[in-house]
Amino acid sequence: MPNPVGLPPSLYVETATAPVPTPALDVDRTVSVAIIGGGFAGLSTALHLAEQGIDAIVLEAKEPGWGASGNNGGQLNPGLKLDPDTIEAAFGADLGRRMIAFAYDTPTFTLDLIRRYQIECEARQNGTLRAAYHETSAAAVEVTAEQCLRRGMPVSVLDRRAVKEATGTDRYVRALLDRRGGDLQPLSYARGLARAAIAAGAAIHGQTRATSLRRECGRWRIETPRAVVRAEKVLIATNGFTDDLWPGLRRTIVPVFSSIAATEPLPDEVARQVMPTRSVLYESGHITVYYRVDSSNRLLMGGRGPMQWIRDPSSVAYLIHYAARLWPALRGARWTHGWNSRLAMTADHYPHVHEPGSGALIYLGCNGRGVALATAMGKQLARRLLEGERAEVDMPITTPKPIRFHALWPLAVKSVVLYGRIRDRLGL
Repeated sequence: MPNPVGLPPSLYVETATAPVPTPALDVDRTVSVAIIGGGFAGLSTALHLAEQGIDAIVLEAKEPGWGASGNNGGQLNPGLKLDPDTIEAAFGADLGRRMIAFAYDTPTFTLDLIRRYQIECEARQNGTLRAAYHETSAAAVEVTAEQCLRRGMPVSVLDRRAVKEATGTDRYVRALLDRRGGDLQPLSYARGLARAAIAAGAAIHGQTRATSLRRECGRWRIETPRAVVRAEKVLIATNGFTDDLWPGLRRTIVPVFSSIAATEPLPDEVARQVMPTRSVLYESGHITVYYRVDSSNRLLMGGRGPMQWIRDPSSVAYLIHYAARLWPALRGARWTHGWNSRLAMTADHYPHVHEPGSGALIYLGCNGRGVALATAMGKQLARRLLEGERAEVDMPITTPKPIRFHALWPLAVKSVVLYGRIRDRLGL
């Protein structure tokens, strides 16, 4: 199914703050830094460059927040996919510790930025729950908690009784609570980031797809449908919508659809029974289900869905049925919206930073944690673009490696999801 022309229909589109004008580029430009991709990473990088007086331009094929940035679960989750000890073992004491400290602080960084620029996006620091519904995943939750506590992080483990009080359901046997987490309205946030970047001096152009990229006379030449941009440095931050602009890059990630279904605003007596602490939650299992209750008492349930665009909640009926299993009071609730977008998964589950050429930087592969992570990476990417190798980045800088048998990824994703659901049901 082809990409939607405008913003995919969603609850966020209906409730977001107004977009800032980002007219298509129709005149040639010469700038210090060109950024390809108007999601959280690109917008945050542009903002942090503009704060330092650097002339930066963002080229976005649709409009800021069009992709997964404006269509995700809205969760501000600390950390990376893998546990702290695993990260340190893989990358060593220095870089590993920096990666851990950086990743677990990203929600605080993001909320501080939101306050500084007074971005209206329903942001709350109400905590993140990683919840387990069988003993195998409960053991994994406890391992993660021990490693976080050993590093002085503000986390705690909730037993069955405590997690029921926090969530309103008796489904879970254990949960890890990280009080640094939170949530927001992601499309409002993307638009607020764009507005802040423009106010700081960055240029943002929607409906301006980068169609070719090459070196020319010591600069990067970027062609778009109606104009050419020449830049000293370039950042590619296209994530789940990465194409062949940089040869081979598309094959280094797997684009996966993540879907969300949302209820109408729930009556107060029902809303009090569903996630009463208003923490966000994602399940500890092979196939993640995640959810939150927003500031208007709507329940948003997210998880894997069809590997194609959807437009209504019937396409993810399993999420609706699961919600009623968690909270029987939801039976009869009206589900008003269903939507999805593509995010980028990497084979090693880490975000990827590449420097494949002179003055070229690439960032992609948030693995479903892009709201806070991509925002915080924007500051680091901006510094790297300005200072080069003198500026340390708290993520490994690696060589792009195409995934073997990449052409088979749609079939592979379906198989992995099916296998993961079976293992979760069996408690393996």
